[in-house]
Amino acid sequence: MIEEITYHNQLLALIISRNFNKPGIHFLTPNQLSQQLAYMRHPVGKVILPHVHNPVTREVQYTQEVLMIKKGKLRVDFYNNEQQYLESRILESGDVILLVTGGHGFEIIEETEMIEVKQGPYVGEVDKTRFTGITAGQAKIVVR
Repeated sequence: MIEEITYHNQLLALIISRNFNKPGIHFLTPNQLSQQLAYMRHPVGKVILPHVHNPVTREVQYTQEVLMIKKGKLRVDFYNNEQQYLESRILESGDVILLVTGGHGFEIIEETEMIEVKQGPYVGEVDKTRFTGITAGQAKIVVR
């Protein structure tokens, strides 16, 4: 229900299945990641005390992004840092993915709506290096 995609002991991505369902708070990312991801399920009547977040200086070197698949179906292709293709997964409505390191590309299989969350501000083309990826026929889809 939670899948880690790794390459040479390096975390590339974390996929949280739409079927993941556990009570309480579950932090899914290690503390050293600049993007933290948690799953929370609380019962009716649970009170979360009001709070503010204190200013804390953080250093972010690489953009990490979270995609929440609201509707549809897509293939995500994973690449290492040298832009070599590794493998693919299919994501569907309700799935969430945290993209940590390496490269990634997507092909939309069904009309898709998704929400992206990442560190900002986005600085356009300076923020990423685009490269030629695989075709659908070359995809090695690993079934979750």
